[in-house]
Amino acid sequence: MDFTTKRGTRLARGLGALQVFIGLGAVAGGCALVLDRTGGVLGIPLALLEGTPFRDYLVPGLVLLLVNGVGSLVGAWASFYQQAFAGVLATGLGIFLMLWIVLQVWWIGFSWVHLLYFVLGLIEARLGLTLLRAAGSIK
Repeated sequence: MDFTTKRGTRLARGLGALQVFIGLGAVAGGCALVLDRTGGVLGIPLALLEGTPFRDYLVPGLVLLLVNGVGSLVGAWASFYQQAFAGVLATGLGIFLMLWIVLQVWWIGFSWVHLLYFVLGLIEARLGLTLLRAAGSIK
């Protein structure tokens, strides 16, 4: 992507802002779940995990913290600093977020928050693909 154009710079900044939003929320939520495996600090009942592969919120919390949280913040850094791999990272993170949400809905049921974060993942993946297309990495 030619980040020197206004469009490229705006795209990178918008993507970075989205990734900061996703990342900060995921770091906060992931830390809360890792520190309180019962989900009590977030008001999430442990009973929601019945029928899932998890006994408590440790593993989901770690995934949320490391992939959706730290990963998105690294993605934001790559977007803001216009790194060549920003598009690949954004596409991967967006797809992961959508899959993460689909699994949550499958295991624990639907809430409006799932729809919100699925759409945010879709936007992130789409912006990542836009960066890749503009760079000539894909057609």
